[in-house]
Amino acid sequence: MTGTAPTIVFDLDGTLVDTADDLIAAINHALADEGMRPADSSWLRPYAGHGGRAMIERVFSLERRILKPETTDRLVRLFLDHYADNIPGVSRPYDGAVAALDRLTGFGARLAICTNKPQAFADRLIGALGLAPRFAAICGADAFPFRKPDPRHLTETILRAGGDPGHALMVGDSRTDVDTARNAGIPVVAVSFGYSDVPVKELGPSIVIDHLDDLTVDLAERLMRAARG
Repeated sequence: MTGTAPTIVFDLDGTLVDTADDLIAAINHALADEGMRPADSSWLRPYAGHGGRAMIERVFSLERRILKPETTDRLVRLFLDHYADNIPGVSRPYDGAVAALDRLTGFGARLAICTNKPQAFADRLIGALGLAPRFAAICGADAFPFRKPDPRHLTETILRAGGDPGHALMVGDSRTDVDTARNAGIPVVAVSFGYSDVPVKELGPSIVIDHLDDLTVDLAERLMRAARG
């Protein structure tokens, strides 16, 4: 490893923690208030990282139902309240996630989270899972006046963690993560097991991994060297 410790920035939902079942449960709670049947998790799961509003709109579109703005706002509030009341629910770190975090910090890497999840939810989830001490910064959707895919969400997260955007790596699962990192000029590892409605390799990440066991400091250093040319 070089003399400067790398900063490894993770997305949260679909990358570090599998939250889909709890997010979909909250969506179904909101749909029930509208008299609708539960959403099929198999087709809603790829959209679990898009946020409650996008998932609700997706369900209504597939059901060919008209969704008025006031209905959307009400259902989003129900979704958020139910989700907040049940954190962490059944959400758990992905297989290999904790070992990867410990492996990276063992080699001196700084760790951070950059997520479009509301800050309070991100803090509560990471705290409930006992992961908070591993991160130098956790920056949610409302941590700054901008959010992913705005590259400043990523670069400001790195700075808040005490790192250097010129010696950093993003790990994510979606188009938003890949676009954010690319716009920031930062290499990005995409995980294949997260929440994406298309295969992540089609999004043009620096590399795709199938398991967090594959995330090593050597890999991070190699990708950062390549990004610097």
